[in-house]
Amino acid sequence: MQAKVVLITGGSSGLGKATGQYLVQKGFKVYGTTRNVSKYPDFKDFELVSLDVTKENTIKEAVDLIIAKEGRIDVLINNAGVGITGPIEETPIEEINNAFNTNFNGPIRLMQAVLPFMRKQKSGLIINVTSIAGYMGLPFRGIYSASKGALELVTEAIRMETKAFGVNITNLAPGDFATNIAAGRFHAPVIKGSAYQKTYGDALGLMNEHVDAGGDPLEVAKAVLKIINTKSPKVHYRVGAFTQRISQFLKRILPDKAFEKLLLNHYKL
Repeated sequence: MQAKVVLITGGSSGLGKATGQYLVQKGFKVYGTTRNVSKYPDFKDFELVSLDVTKENTIKEAVDLIIAKEGRIDVLINNAGVGITGPIEETPIEEINNAFNTNFNGPIRLMQAVLPFMRKQKSGLIINVTSIAGYMGLPFRGIYSASKGALELVTEAIRMETKAFGVNITNLAPGDFATNIAAGRFHAPVIKGSAYQKTYGDALGLMNEHVDAGGDPLEVAKAVLKIINTKSPKVHYRVGAFTQRISQFLKRILPDKAFEKLLLNHYKL
């Protein structure tokens, strides 16, 4: 059988790279994307193609290139994203727009680009990588939570819209994993004399510690393979530490103020 063709955005590092490496070992033909291929001259794990999820022309060029070479795209993994932290009162609107343009608009652009081919094939799978943070408004991560939560809801809608075409679309929400996402985040500065100086400064250190102590990205790669091998994927999947996965369940069953108190205690607010 012909190897399934997988397109992973943000494939040059972190969860995308780990997933691509794992899928290659399992016999898939993998294409990863990065904004600047020339930065990775020694990258040999799988083929990297140039793509910026905020620029439609680069998306079209990359998708057309893969279709020309392979004739199909079987799996799209919308993994590329950016982190953003800060008090909402002090976060610049342009940075908020950038986070949504990457984390929310970006995956939609990719889905719009590949769906015509998947409909023609009468088959395909799209995995939108969201975040457990997308299930709740986290203090000083509210914009990130909102961008990922919005993608979760869009996925719920578009999977119903495309069901008749033989295309499956699902969410995969990771918790904290040991990647370089903290280094690439936009951090609103801790402003001396700000009303948020101490609370945000303390929370920022806590957030970075969680990423540094996060799980092995291979867990996410294995979750992706499990979804690919599932005939009828669920709407939502979560992968991460038990305490992170249980948080979404607790939010659903606890009174709002009780769950809020848990978060306030966690962030020492």
